[in-house]
Amino acid sequence: MSARLEVADIFRRHGEAYRQAHDGHLGRVERRTMSAIELCRTAELGGHVEGCRSCGAIRVAYNSCRNRHCPKCQGQACRDWLAAREAELLPVPYFHVVFTLPAEVAAIAFQNKAAVYAILFRTAAETLRTIAADRRHLGAEIGLIAVLHSWGQALTYHPHIHCIVPGGGVSPDGSRWVSCRPGFFLPVRVLSRLFRRRFLEELRAAFDAHSLKFFGDIAGLTEPAAFTHLLARARRLDWVVYAKPPFGGPGQVLAYLGRYTHRVAIANSRLISMENDRVGFRWKDYRQGGRTKVMTLDAHEFIRRFLLHTLPDGFHRIRHYGFLANGHRAARLDQCRRLLTKPQQDDREPDAESAAPAATHRCPCCGGRMITLVVWRCGQAPPGPFWCDTS
Repeated sequence: MSARLEVADIFRRHGEAYRQAHDGHLGRVERRTMSAIELCRTAELGGHVEGCRSCGAIRVAYNSCRNRHCPKCQGQACRDWLAAREAELLPVPYFHVVFTLPAEVAAIAFQNKAAVYAILFRTAAETLRTIAADRRHLGAEIGLIAVLHSWGQALTYHPHIHCIVPGGGVSPDGSRWVSCRPGFFLPVRVLSRLFRRRFLEELRAAFDAHSLKFFGDIAGLTEPAAFTHLLARARRLDWVVYAKPPFGGPGQVLAYLGRYTHRVAIANSRLISMENDRVGFRWKDYRQGGRTKVMTLDAHEFIRRFLLHTLPDGFHRIRHYGFLANGHRAARLDQCRRLLTKPQQDDREPDAESAAPAATHRCPCCGGRMITLVVWRCGQAPPGPFWCDTS
């Protein structure tokens, strides 16, 4: 085991036994995710050997798996994504709005991830844009970035959408920028009710189109009467929509996006121990004011909870809407800046982590520049003299 415990260590020790115990229930995505994390940054995926020009130090660097569920592979992807988003920030307050599914509907979402997640994205975005376009509230077209998360701090299944929204929008005739009230974006109670209605309407349409499947404890929902009864119960619930206070500035927006956009179910930094087939990790109990606690799970239960949050192949968990939609983002942002009558400012210091050279290009001994000496591909044997990793 490495000095610092990783999800990969848990998979390597307990993954094969878990596969055997759940052979008939593991899907292709789950199996591929486990395999990728187990092999990430090992000789089996290939790599290269670097040498320092100054002191002659040698270091082996193994390739990453690049699986989007891997805790070790999201850092560079996040930095690249944030660098692209930095130029798109507007000089206005930004708000964070969260749309959450109730437990009754979450059970359906888990068995129909692609279909229900798509409905969740669509209805959350439509809700924000519809209420914002209403003259009683903002009366403008807004833009937003939406990010899907499916986990809580204890790795339980908890699907929700995080939306980062500029505090204002373009008037219907496109002639001016409409700012929201200071410190207030849109009424959450109005958002909640419209979100609930639109989501349940689309879920009903998906059921009528035979696009939903039901298994296990909810197999009875295949009956139209049972499904209608569930929708009636869900309609009586208060659906949670939460709006946080605005960010302090564009720098805070970027920092916040970096914590959310490429996050996986659990970071390696939260893992504490793996002893006697038990895994311990830190979690925050928000029912007690965010108090940090330690949870210990059976290793198989930990793996099961981790795999709850795998996404279907090709599913996009970050989406853009309104004037931030991909098809016309550059032109619409130029329009917003003209309406704001402020030149785009970029006087922030570059992020130290993203501005620094990648660690694989600096010598760990003297700080000199490393050069590539040998490269080997996945499935090839690494060169013998450099087998030991000296990093």
